[in-house]
Amino acid sequence: MALSEFALIERYFSACGARRSDVILGIGDDAALLAPPPGSELVAATDTLVAGVHFPPDSPPASIGHRALAVNLSDLAAMGARPAWALLALTTPQADEAWLAEFAAGFAALARGHEVALVGGDTTRGPLCITVQLLGHVPAGSALRRAGGRPGDALFVSGTPGDAAAGLALEQAHLSAPPAAAAYLRARFLRPEPRVALGERLRSHASACIDVSDGLLGDAAKLAAASGTGVELDYQQLPLSASLLATVGDPRARELALGGGDDYELCFAVPAQAVARLTSELPPEHWRYARIGTLTASSGARVLREGTVMEFSHSGYQHFG
Repeated sequence: MALSEFALIERYFSACGARRSDVILGIGDDAALLAPPPGSELVAATDTLVAGVHFPPDSPPASIGHRALAVNLSDLAAMGARPAWALLALTTPQADEAWLAEFAAGFAALARGHEVALVGGDTTRGPLCITVQLLGHVPAGSALRRAGGRPGDALFVSGTPGDAAAGLALEQAHLSAPPAAAAYLRARFLRPEPRVALGERLRSHASACIDVSDGLLGDAAKLAAASGTGVELDYQQLPLSASLLATVGDPRARELALGGGDDYELCFAVPAQAVARLTSELPPEHWRYARIGTLTASSGARVLREGTVMEFSHSGYQHFG
């Protein structure tokens, strides 16, 4: 007998996530009742993942559940926010219980890891599509924004961009790699690690921040434009993983680092006079970030290699481009 919508929710999602004392009323009513901390501002983000657009349709269900939440966690990380509550709208062709169990497990593991409670949502039949709304909070007046950078600010990125793009190419059989490198790169696409803890700590250091989802060069250009500046990236300073280099070689690795999407890292600006305090209080080797460039007075985004401007597209991924 096929599961009803209510049985599906009760079986797979009623306890999917952390239990929080600030959830006054969660799953089971017409809407949730939540209690934000006193003196805080609410931060909200929504992302939709569509099969065949954001992930291969045959991706592991646990990965789809993980990614559906991770992309929103990354948005809150870029604001310096602490995540708290999620709503999930799941459209699926059928109530496949094995698929649902794995999807819910992937979502729940990441939610519990970040103390996120699933407090509501919706399920319906149709082509596979997942929408998550994530709510969090920051102390009033402290949220990071894309705007705020100034000419001369140092620009940094966390992690090793380009890995996820290579991981997707491996998933699609467009690329081959040594076994250990392939496992690492696939994991970077299938289970990205949003930099929530780093984002919260950057509230005390960064002048501007953006999450890297559509490509580092394009997203750095968005941060610069919002800040009313330009940006210069140092081609030689791009942080690259050993797995990416072993798979595609140095030039292609740098192209993927600049233009590949789905990294869910943080790109952030720090005033020049505050860089020493940043690296002292947040050691780069522990927090995994590297300096990659500088905000400039002249508009536009440029990639420099030993002083020479290189030609790269920096529009980033656009659904309706």
